Amino acid sequence: MNALQPEIVISELDLNRIEQILTTLSHSELEKVATLEDELERADVVEPVAIPGNVVTMNSTVKFSVSSSQQTFCLTLVYPKDMTNDGKTISILAPAGSAMLGLLEGDEIEWPTPDGKPMKVKVEEILYQPERAGEFHR
Repeated sequence: MNALQPEIVISELDLNRIEQILTTLSHSELEKVATLEDELERADVVEPVAIPGNVVTMNSTVKFSVSSSQQTFCLTLVYPKDMTNDGKTISILAPAGSAMLGLLEGDEIEWPTPDGKPMKVKVEEILYQPERAGEFHR
């Protein structure tokens, strides 16, 4: 494991659903999500009821801050079928989306930006997490 990568925890339910999506992708699509597969392989997988409330899970809404500025933004991590065009969701299949999964409040990561330059962001707060809200079978 890369020392720069934070440890991640994911629920068994999220893992099963993501793996199901991966089985539907073409070979070229799978090449684009190799990072997600790496994340899943190194994750600590637990039952949904055992997910700590400060972990980013599927359908979590997260407040981020950009380290190089005072800018903050919120995104909800979703499955591809739940993507919206309002800029408030990010797909688990996007590089930045797969990087979110399993992070803890306070974790910092580098995200790829559309222009290819890395941007350092920090998980400030998980505004909503299904497991914390008691929604284990969403």
